[in-house]
Amino acid sequence: MRSGDFAFQKAGSRGFALKVLLAVITGLVGAALLHLIIVLALPDFSERDAYTRVLAEGEIYRFYRLREKPDRAGLAKDDPFVDAAVCAFDISEGPVRLAAANGGVPFWSLGVYDQSSNEVFSINDRTSSGGVLDVVIASPMQLTALRKALPQAISQSILVEARAAEGYVVLRSLVPQPSFAGIVSQFLNQATCAPFEWRSRSRF
Repeated sequence: MRSGDFAFQKAGSRGFALKVLLAVITGLVGAALLHLIIVLALPDFSERDAYTRVLAEGEIYRFYRLREKPDRAGLAKDDPFVDAAVCAFDISEGPVRLAAANGGVPFWSLGVYDQSSNEVFSINDRTSSGGVLDVVIASPMQLTALRKALPQAISQSILVEARAAEGYVVLRSLVPQPSFAGIVSQFLNQATCAPFEWRSRSRF
């Protein structure tokens, strides 16, 4: 092999090594920048998730009606033919009960979600007893205590187990025609989302 060929191959090897090194450095810098962007974006994202927005509506254990345009918390109903209300809850100290008389609404549905917006439970007037909303959300320990001595007040209630203490519910009702607006409005306005007082909370 001539010395010129050897030098050429040596230079080519160095060039290849430099390209590999440059690619590695570029990848590391790119990964670092991507990580930085994600970290900086996290606070903005966490402030805009559904649970945080429901909390921003006001105090917990209360239903808030959603309108067609986003409210101060950034929430709005997503269908002109469906009215909706949301309520945040915390069962760390005791169960929460959701109740509403049907009142003749054509259709209603309830979704229970945890802090991460994972659906824990859902029900509608077709699957509830007599088309009435009556749900008690409780932790596993609370449910065990309730079932051992089920209070008469919730003997017909649907008991739902929630492993996360905090969450929110979305109550929706169909408004197929303007004539149903009054009935649906009354249904949502009278719906309750409140702590279920039973025994001493310290026992939970």
